[in-house]
Amino acid sequence: MSATIEARLKELGITLPQAAAPAANYVPYVISGSLLYISGQLPMENGKVAITGHLGDDVDVQTGQRAAELCAINILAQASAALGGDLGRITRVVKLNGFIASVPTFVEQHLVMNGASNLIATILGDAGKHARAAVGMAALPFNAAVEIDAVLEIA
Repeated sequence: MSATIEARLKELGITLPQAAAPAANYVPYVISGSLLYISGQLPMENGKVAITGHLGDDVDVQTGQRAAELCAINILAQASAALGGDLGRITRVVKLNGFIASVPTFVEQHLVMNGASNLIATILGDAGKHARAAVGMAALPFNAAVEIDAVLEIA
């Protein structure tokens, strides 16, 4: 891991968890050429889904942003596992796709996704600036409030 990324994580008080094992019939990541695809990550903390429910019902925007941050931390944990612990190999976060469990009248999915986008950009600097989608969903696995997948360019 590059010293800069390691310093930013330490400054933010973030220790990357062990990458979560798949919950079904898929792999947690795939490397194809110079792209690293990371399967959807839930807001896991201490081995369990930390934030459940629906935005606009029992989850507010600030809590949703924290869920998105946890997803981003778990994306970085998967990237670290895929790259032998060297997050410095990430040359660009190409795209984040955010799925936000929300009621039909909730329209602030983009604000929820800022939790992940801001954290990724803070940790990775310019390489962390990315395209993204923020989509409302009726439900997510394990009643998670947010799920995010990622496409990263790697060296």
